[in-house]
Amino acid sequence: MKRHLFAVVALLLLAFNYGHASESAAHWSYQGDDGPEHWGELSAEYLRCRDGQNQSPVNLVADFNVNLPELVFEYKGTPLRETNNGHTIMVNVEPGRNFLAVPEKQLRFQLKQGHFHSPSEHTVNGEHFDMEIHLVHGDDEGHLFVVGVMVEEGDENAMLNKIWSFMPEHVGESTASPLTVFEAGVLPPTRNYFSYAGSLTTPPCSEGVNWVVLRDPLTASTAQIARFKERVGAVTNRPVQPQNARVILD
Repeated sequence: MKRHLFAVVALLLLAFNYGHASESAAHWSYQGDDGPEHWGELSAEYLRCRDGQNQSPVNLVADFNVNLPELVFEYKGTPLRETNNGHTIMVNVEPGRNFLAVPEKQLRFQLKQGHFHSPSEHTVNGEHFDMEIHLVHGDDEGHLFVVGVMVEEGDENAMLNKIWSFMPEHVGESTASPLTVFEAGVLPPTRNYFSYAGSLTTPPCSEGVNWVVLRDPLTASTAQIARFKERVGAVTNRPVQPQNARVILD
């Protein structure tokens, strides 16, 4: 029982920290003296950002082409609360409504939150996309399963229209909305993705994160991308990290 409780607490802390800067944590940013190249120097809690061997993001080029299991997004829509934390727009969802299933592995992960980066954090064959959405899932054992969704400039995105309609303007500001997002059909079942072992892409850069990055991008209009940058800054991505001994599957 104690072990199970510890795992749940660890999961919640990891999910909360991914994209958040707690009040007691050292300040960090995406540029300047407290930018990504200095994160490991800002706090003992951030040493993994400098010394970790399994860091994210990475450049995605498959080492092996295998028959990856199908991902099934069991999204039913949920009201949410958005926070502008100065690094991104964080979207926290109601628990118990949206799940990611891997039926062939008998795995199921609950959607915890989503947030955004621009330009994309991961690259594919060395190329960035205009944005990247991170959907953070977790299970009762404390495992994080993060889905990266690339976004390229193109047609207006209906999901982003909903989220952007009540985007907090000021750092530290939160807004709630009864609008439902992440409905069924936003992300279809797919085997078309990259998979690798990585880390959180923000301090403390904790490792042990299961990453999948979908190959098929969504689109967003020029105005939608610009509005996000106006709120949180023009650059909100960590540079790609060394792959080291890891294997990227496709």
